[in-house]
Amino acid sequence: MGAVWGRHTYHILLHPPTVLQILPRLIHYYYTRPGKETTNYDYWLVVDDLDLKVLLMEQYEGRPIQIDGVTIAERGSPMLWFVFPGVWHDIGRFHLADNSFTGWYTNLCTPLQINQDVWASTDLFPDHWMVADGHQTWLDEDELANAIQTGLLDEATQTLIDGERSRVQTELDRGTWPTPITVELDLQATRGLLKG
Repeated sequence: MGAVWGRHTYHILLHPPTVLQILPRLIHYYYTRPGKETTNYDYWLVVDDLDLKVLLMEQYEGRPIQIDGVTIAERGSPMLWFVFPGVWHDIGRFHLADNSFTGWYTNLCTPLQINQDVWASTDLFPDHWMVADGHQTWLDEDELANAIQTGLLDEATQTLIDGERSRVQTELDRGTWPTPITVELDLQATRGLLKG
């Protein structure tokens, strides 16, 4: 059983081969912001591949998220997250409550930790926002500077953040960001996977 987007084929995996992983299934995702609280988000896992996990939240329940005075997500908004195991970022597709797409949110974070249906990651401060028309901006760099100044981040982690930010910026400069699967697999297609 599989679905193809671009050059990628995504399918239900067998882990181990004799045990079927039933999709979708509910994931409890614990996200830690250094110096702040750990938050639990519940998502539906709709794609479970070795190098890609796709998570759907049907209704965001937090405060409205705004960038430069423009709301990019609000209470009741669906959210899609594309998580790449072993990689120091994930990418979200954000929407308003009426399902209208607002853009791609790249979140620098530690590689995903998986313990069955309990997942965890830690925020690394810098984020990137890109709207559909190509306008883009880096976010939270002041928080990164403060984390370095106050000792929340060690030198090795700072080096990893700098390298990942540079890699993302290189892809932006080439016009190859965000990752193609995050463009091709939209909310409607993901809901189709959720329904089976």
